Amino acid sequence: MPSSAPTPTADGNIRRLRFDVSARPFLVLLELTRACDLACRHCRAEAIPEREADELTTSEVAAVLDDLAALGPPRPRLVLTGGDPLRRPDLDQLVWHASGAGLSVAVSPAGTPRATPDRLGALRAAGAGAVSFSLDAASAPAHDAFRRVDGSFHWTLAGCEAAHAAGLRLQVNSTVTAATINELPALARLVSELHVGMWSVFFVVPVGRAGADQALSAAQTEDVLRFLQAVADWVPLKTTEAPAFRRVVSQPATSRPGPLYRALTRRLDEVWPVAARPSVRRRAPLAVGDGRGVVFVSRRGDVQPSGFLPLVAGNVREAPLTTIYATAPLLRALRDGAARDGRCGRCEYTDTCGGSRAQAFARTGDPLAADPSCPYEPGAGGSPLHAAAALR
Repeated sequence: MPSSAPTPTADGNIRRLRFDVSARPFLVLLELTRACDLACRHCRAEAIPEREADELTTSEVAAVLDDLAALGPPRPRLVLTGGDPLRRPDLDQLVWHASGAGLSVAVSPAGTPRATPDRLGALRAAGAGAVSFSLDAASAPAHDAFRRVDGSFHWTLAGCEAAHAAGLRLQVNSTVTAATINELPALARLVSELHVGMWSVFFVVPVGRAGADQALSAAQTEDVLRFLQAVADWVPLKTTEAPAFRRVVSQPATSRPGPLYRALTRRLDEVWPVAARPSVRRRAPLAVGDGRGVVFVSRRGDVQPSGFLPLVAGNVREAPLTTIYATAPLLRALRDGAARDGRCGRCEYTDTCGGSRAQAFARTGDPLAADPSCPYEPGAGGSPLHAAAALR
């Protein structure tokens, strides 16, 4: 039976799955509710204070879980998210159901007083293996201003501590926007001190509450990716909605770093002396993307390539998720490298990167367009050159 464990490519810089992502997903994000006690400036779900009547019921969620489990090994990895999944009174029951069916389960709670040691301990007892919390700044004033609820920073740190005490693997998610970009150096140190298994750096997509003014330019994105490439020596990390990170770690640097990279690096040296940085084993990024190994199910059952790409491929109230994933024309097109337009269609990294389909859709209205957040110009004659310098 094939394994779901990722395997390195020949150059060792990128990991690929040992199964065909056109037939089954690697990662399923299941949004249980839109309800949340925070009011984050960038929230893709545009979370609201109370639950909605048309959320998937316990039995409907269980049917999705059974459908995924029936795939057999390699079963997809499952993330129960929101809103705040702790707002669902049946959360422990759903975790029990999923883990009992052989699914690997992670939960993504909001940083609120609901994330108590008892609640996280109950999730661990029910079979959850990991949790993720969001930190967008290394200080309470900056983080709380972004999440728009005073106290969120301290509740999040308490949640991270409680996760460790419960025996849960910890991931920290950080969203990079035009307003938070300079927080990255101090965040890198804080995340390291939290002893995370993974730091997932989200590049904001202009969807939901996030406006175009929050998004990074292509040149800024390139500089941040170059910065993160260096930080990966000290913090295990990955990127979300910036698959060009896989290009950055695969190609030699062919241009001088830009001003943002230099500013972030100087700041990192100020807040985190080199002697204080622990070395970690680098984790090669995984070659999956929106609709291509990753799929999202909304609280109402809509199947989307990701939570940041609000195009609907089907609904689990009408057809099994596994059937929709394998057969929906939208998802099949997103998996077809030849269907991508412009630079992404002719790029030598289209197989491992493919561009962010969510960024493309949000900024152009076409999910198959070239990713505007990436400045790379495909190379010629096997000598790729990127255009980041030309954009500065």
